[in-house]
Amino acid sequence: MSDEELLDAYSRTVVGVAESVLPSVASVRVRTRRGDGTGSASVITADGILLTSAHVVEGAGSATASFADGTEVDADVIGRDPLSDLAVLRARADVPPPIELGDAEHLRVGQLVVALGSPLGLAGSVTAGIVSALGRSLPTQSGRVIDEVIQTDAALNPGNSGGVLSDSRGRMIGVNTAVAGIGLGLAVPINATTRGIITALMTDGRIRRAWLGLAAVQVTLAPALSARIGAKKGLQVASVSEGSPAAKAGLHGGDVVVEIGGVPVVTTTAIQKLMVADAIDRPIEITVWRNGALVDVIALPEELRGA
Repeated sequence: MSDEELLDAYSRTVVGVAESVLPSVASVRVRTRRGDGTGSASVITADGILLTSAHVVEGAGSATASFADGTEVDADVIGRDPLSDLAVLRARADVPPPIELGDAEHLRVGQLVVALGSPLGLAGSVTAGIVSALGRSLPTQSGRVIDEVIQTDAALNPGNSGGVLSDSRGRMIGVNTAVAGIGLGLAVPINATTRGIITALMTDGRIRRAWLGLAAVQVTLAPALSARIGAKKGLQVASVSEGSPAAKAGLHGGDVVVEIGGVPVVTTTAIQKLMVADAIDRPIEITVWRNGALVDVIALPEELRGA
């Protein structure tokens, strides 16, 4: 019996993904004022756009990408978004064919996934596992949160960041971004939101977001208030940045935010989802519980700077 015949369905799937995806996955080297760094990246367009993690190229204007076939090219960092931990580079020379992008919205817990990248500088490494959980949140260095992160038990190590998390058909459904512990890896999903971010980084080099300037913590609402507004949780304002849109609207510590723009908010992530580019300089109504009454204020979100 040949080796091909001995391969079971699981092995054949992983081998197939490795053969189709690895040629387009690069080991990335960067040099910054803080020293040299490494990570992974993947080709996502035929004209040489590479996708990686924002933290891999932090502080760098360019990088060197090395592929499995021996191709080595310099690439310029043309867009970086720390809030989603995504960055795009443009190669200065020809690169292998692009990887097909999938859609993480269709993932299911228990589904087979394959991680490809250059952990610990070992180019062309492949590990396999399953989707352990969906909808996780990942805090970033900026203090914001990346939503809908994929959790997997496929082994990830330093250097995997920016690499590919693939489904069984060789489609990239995530960008490996963090190792949270033994047997616990995280990846930023490829979905409608991140596709929009990638496109904006390719065309504009940045992402525009709105900002209110408040910090809040989730609290349980009193039964009477909960029954009145139809929600069990709210967000108690912990602090308001001086001169921020929230401060100008009259919000202050102790207020409990229950709605923004008519949308119930029970997590800080819910606020982040509302603070898109279209919200900049557009009045938005914020409903808070203050001194035993519901109070409406109008805020004018500003563009977030220095993210």
